[in-house]
Amino acid sequence: MSAIETRLTESINLDTLIARDLAPRVTAIDLEAYYPEPFLRAAGQLGAFAGVVAPEFGGNGKGITDTIGQMAKIGETCLSTAFMHWCQTACARYIQLSDNAAAKAEFLPHLVSGQLLGGTGLSNTFKSCCEIERFLLTAKRVDGGYEINGTLPWVSNLGDEHIFVTGCPVDGDDRLLFFIVQCNQPGFKLVDGAHFTALEGTRTLACQFRNVRIEDSRVLAHPEQSAEYLPRIQPGMILAQLGMGLGLIRDCIRLIESAGRTHQHINRYEDDQADELRAALTGAEAEVFRLAAVLDAAPRPEDFPELFLAVLRIRLAGGELSLRAANAAMLHQGARGYLRTAAAQRRLREAYFVAIVTPSLKHLRREIARRDGKAN
Repeated sequence: MSAIETRLTESINLDTLIARDLAPRVTAIDLEAYYPEPFLRAAGQLGAFAGVVAPEFGGNGKGITDTIGQMAKIGETCLSTAFMHWCQTACARYIQLSDNAAAKAEFLPHLVSGQLLGGTGLSNTFKSCCEIERFLLTAKRVDGGYEINGTLPWVSNLGDEHIFVTGCPVDGDDRLLFFIVQCNQPGFKLVDGAHFTALEGTRTLACQFRNVRIEDSRVLAHPEQSAEYLPRIQPGMILAQLGMGLGLIRDCIRLIESAGRTHQHINRYEDDQADELRAALTGAEAEVFRLAAVLDAAPRPEDFPELFLAVLRIRLAGGELSLRAANAAMLHQGARGYLRTAAAQRRLREAYFVAIVTPSLKHLRREIARRDGKAN
């Protein structure tokens, strides 16, 4: 048991844990690729991952509304760690929303508690469904399961003992297969390759599949189930990403106000001011949590097209506001924000991640145009 986990015998909440055990390590996460595994496991013990999982599997059933709120708290301090919170809860939610009762019982209690850490490898799946790129994995039906081959370039929050969820088409069948991968299973290999300008502490690794066997017990949706399964998971997966953005924007406003205590006489000439950004944030938060409540109430299938379009629009607006707020924070902070360890320049790099993580802003604009009948 880690020192952080040991100290959880004390009565603390997530805010205290963030201030005590995450904030002092933000620079190491950003610049030294420190993976905050002890914090993630401790956050699980405090219920930070519990919202998307039903009480019967160890969650609290508070829904994606609670998940976004928890993620935003973490994101105010460190977007990398908020992103890993998103990976963890997205993985749990994919399993929770499947029809695989055995997988729920096996994996969900451990994901909720932080004993097991997980990622989401559906970027290529989603982009390929939109014909943005080709599928990088293929599945072949075999007795009692499937055999997977191919390579995913970037999947986050991974390690030898972790799991993640991904999906791909089955040979001879245009429909998709969604399944759980255990990173220590035969034929599967994690490869450390790319290095990024931000998010280096997120354990983002390439995933090689060489005749990897996926038992039926690890399948979340067989091809005949995938058309119903995908709409269950996709809106919440996209909306929850705004937990990262909301936290980042809140901190950017704080950075602007901090700079204003000594430089407002000159910063008042900047285009974006704290009050304007706060008003935009208030509107965005209201829409995010409105849609989260709708998702938590299990909307009817016939309501999906309108709901999904609203999710795409607020995700686009949140990504754009993240860029705007981070750019403003950098300009308000000036030279002090340009230091290698300064929060402002880190926030600007992190904001670009909000803009490019799947679905990217250009992906969102394309999908909105397509659904509005304006795509070329």
